[in-house]
Amino acid sequence: MGKSRSHWLCFPCLKLTGSFRRCPLSKRSLVIASVCVVYLFFVVSQVGYSQQHRNRRTDRDKHQHTRGLYNLDVNDALPDSADLRTGAGFVVPTRSNVVYITLKSKRLKPANIRGTIRPKLRRKVRRTKSANSAFTQNKLDTLERDAGQIKRNFARKSSLGETRDVDYKSLDIIHKSHADAKTDSHISSIRIYSQRAPPWFSPDDVKAMRFLADAKVVRIKEVSHGDSPSLLIFEGETSGSVTNQKHTKLSNVCAAQCGVISSPVDTTEVFAFHLDRVLGLNRTLPAVSRKFSFLHDGQPCPVVSWDASLYPEGLAAGWSTVRLTWGEYQSSLKQRCWHKNSSPKPDSGCSTVHHYEWSKLALFDFLLQIHNRLDQSCCGFRPRQEDACVELGHHADCGNQNGVQLANIIYRGHDPRHLVFTNNKGFFDRNEDNLDFRLLEGIKELPEQAVSVLRSRRLREKLLQSLFLDQTYWESQGGRQGIDKLIDVIERRASVLLTYINAHGIKVIAMNV
Repeated sequence: MGKSRSHWLCFPCLKLTGSFRRCPLSKRSLVIASVCVVYLFFVVSQVGYSQQHRNRRTDRDKHQHTRGLYNLDVNDALPDSADLRTGAGFVVPTRSNVVYITLKSKRLKPANIRGTIRPKLRRKVRRTKSANSAFTQNKLDTLERDAGQIKRNFARKSSLGETRDVDYKSLDIIHKSHADAKTDSHISSIRIYSQRAPPWFSPDDVKAMRFLADAKVVRIKEVSHGDSPSLLIFEGETSGSVTNQKHTKLSNVCAAQCGVISSPVDTTEVFAFHLDRVLGLNRTLPAVSRKFSFLHDGQPCPVVSWDASLYPEGLAAGWSTVRLTWGEYQSSLKQRCWHKNSSPKPDSGCSTVHHYEWSKLALFDFLLQIHNRLDQSCCGFRPRQEDACVELGHHADCGNQNGVQLANIIYRGHDPRHLVFTNNKGFFDRNEDNLDFRLLEGIKELPEQAVSVLRSRRLREKLLQSLFLDQTYWESQGGRQGIDKLIDVIERRASVLLTYINAHGIKVIAMNV
């Protein structure tokens, strides 16, 4: 009995088949047809669901593959080609080999931000179709050879009082494209972005700086004056009347507004001009840094404003200078010459220079360590073998210091009471333990305005603001980093000077004369 029961439990379909055989034929056919319809419906639904699932999976894989191509990290996304290649085919990398990055909307057009970046200028050579201005390639080559000849001519020294006028059309053409580019863009290398320049610059200073930096060069001349080195002068294109034209003795040197080109190594001339204006001394001539394509391989050169009043008797007579020995200079300091506008006695040994001018000169020369005026024999510091005072043998004169001549003490012909600081060759590489304190010897007063700037701790701020105006000089010194190094030197010397003032009881007074 147990065996029969287990047989029917294990094979229930046999029981169903047995009962199914006993059904009538018509009823049996109906059951078979119903089962077939249900089975067919089940098969069709399963096939459709599988196909739809595969399509969705394929689309998702394609989307992920595409994102992987555009968002792969090059260093971590794919293994080496040797790892991918197996046998004759390639193996698709697993998800661990691919790094996906979230996509960001790509900017099709850059944002228009005004005033942030200055566009670079492209030099355009403008040529007209007229016969006078149409130059062939052979003529351009000739102009380049002329420019080389000009540089060779400048290297030769002319005779006393002789002027060589170099007026080549090649210079006009070379500078025409450069000047036109500036005229079209209205961009000057003197950067004044606010409504006015810093307050220590006068309107004449700004005009002179813009002329020296941007004026079209019309003519180049090399002139000699006395025993001094020859001057390289450029004449610029200006509009309106120019005061230099009234000096008839120098009309052959500069008929319009001009500038004096110095060597690229004399860059302290530009720094000296800005330091002079920041301190309120106003004794230097305007100076900027400028590049000339036909000189010094395009290196930035200091350019100083030409002032014909420094040569009232012409170039042959040289500058209007004060001739004093060191002993006479020290005596004049004790005499306080022209103080309170009182005329000195005839036998006092005073010069035409006002007493306060020496104080301004001493402060200015000490900060820049300019020794070629008050200490051209280098008696107040330890000179190097390559210094001019050692090479020329002037350092040997320090044994008789009272007899050493002062040099480069310049004034304007119509204003003998005030000095003009020219040829400002300073030294930034002199350490604090080797400063020339001889420049301060005999000085009992210093200008209040200049000392107040040193004490206010705003010297760096003002110098940065001032030097930033001259873009060519700023970039030639290495930008902000290089300018900061120069100001570091001046600040350390200013600290030493303030200590010297307190230690020696030097008076700080107003010197508005």
